[in-house]
Amino acid sequence: MAFIGYARVSTDEQTTDPQLDALEAAGCSTIHREHGSGGDRARPELKRAIERCRKGDVLVVVRIDRLARSLAHLLEIIEALDSKGAGFRSLGDPIDTTSPQGRFTLQILGAVAEFERALIRERTKAGLTAARERGRIGGNPGLRFRSASAVRAVTDAREARRDADVLRVADAILPHVRAMRPAYPWETVARSLAKSGSRRPDGGPWTGPALARAVRRLARDGFVDEAVLERTPRRRDSDDLVTLVAMAVNTLENPTLANIARHLEGIHCRTPRGEARWSVSSVQNLLGQAVAQGLLEDRPLPKPEAPRRRGRPPKSLKARTTQS
Repeated sequence: MAFIGYARVSTDEQTTDPQLDALEAAGCSTIHREHGSGGDRARPELKRAIERCRKGDVLVVVRIDRLARSLAHLLEIIEALDSKGAGFRSLGDPIDTTSPQGRFTLQILGAVAEFERALIRERTKAGLTAARERGRIGGNPGLRFRSASAVRAVTDAREARRDADVLRVADAILPHVRAMRPAYPWETVARSLAKSGSRRPDGGPWTGPALARAVRRLARDGFVDEAVLERTPRRRDSDDLVTLVAMAVNTLENPTLANIARHLEGIHCRTPRGEARWSVSSVQNLLGQAVAQGLLEDRPLPKPEAPRRRGRPPKSLKARTTQS
């Protein structure tokens, strides 16, 4: 059994440190931290925390309002954990879903919290109505009058939030970007990230434009060379193909000639003759050029895989089958 913690605050000005201390003291081996509204159900770190839970694990929060802001969402999370055989525990509330009493308490406290938020919303609406009747206008006065300092502050806060989101996924995307850009287009790199299981900060799949925007931020801050931002050549000449094949040898786990050919076909790379299908002889020829150009060490090239025999089994196998 593992305790998996989840800590959340609503704004960038707030800190999750007090929650982290409480979760670590409770024995949480892994803690997911997030800045976002509790009313937002599409929180990527919450999704990762739930996905990490296995049978017997327990998702732990400091208070239930750190997890969800409505009873419906709270019960939805509990149901998702139940389907995985995992439990839920709130350190600040008498809640432990591994027992019937804890589940009953959870429903009561969730209903009370939702009722309190409904009262707050009603009081807020009443206050805004009364203010409008007295001629007051809500909102940020600086933004309403297009104050340069107010607009700049909002823009800087938004950019800082986006930079923080990109930094969270930098370790997952940069190895692919360094290995494939600019030889491969952004869409191809995005497909490679999808195969590896990497996701965007909001939990969605990577697209070419979204990946390019994220890498531009990382290049601006010096995390990756700006050369990866160069445009991909529309037509791949012989030297470009040699580079791609050498790169495949260095990145594939089992760089046999057949695997390299399948890799080039998977990224829709054409042969020197413009064909879609790659033969092992074409790959072997490019590998020889890569060795001659010093892109690869002067070592024996991977041998072609033996073709699989079809039809009747070998005589030895047939004999063994008959004897048995």
